[in-house]
Amino acid sequence: QVQLVESGGGLVQPGGSLRLSCVASGSIGSIYAMGWYRQAPGKQRDMVATITSSASANYADSVKGRFTISRDNAKNTMYLQMNSLKPEDTAVYYCKLNRLLPGPRGDYWGQGTQVTVSS
Repeated sequence: QVQLVESGGGLVQPGGSLRLSCVASGSIGSIYAMGWYRQAPGKQRDMVATITSSASANYADSVKGRFTISRDNAKNTMYLQMNSLKPEDTAVYYCKLNRLLPGPRGDYWGQGTQVTVSS
């Protein structure tokens, strides 16, 4: 079993910053990828950023240059530094872990943390 706990969400004004954290515990394996996804009301859940076990990052076009994903493998923790926030960034942000090795492979989700960008 894998547990993912997100934190760091909240209310911020446009142009502000937030840092999200996701702590993983349980049977996460030794090789795993992680990512942040978000879902706004009435919309589908979309990828925000992903990071491989070797720290290779990928970003959605809408957040490139503003968001930075990182991970601390020693702490089983992933971060999302969000700068220059816009109202359209408002959503519930979810942490995802993709366990790769050792098997079995599997995808796991956190419970989500609300980010609201508003003046």
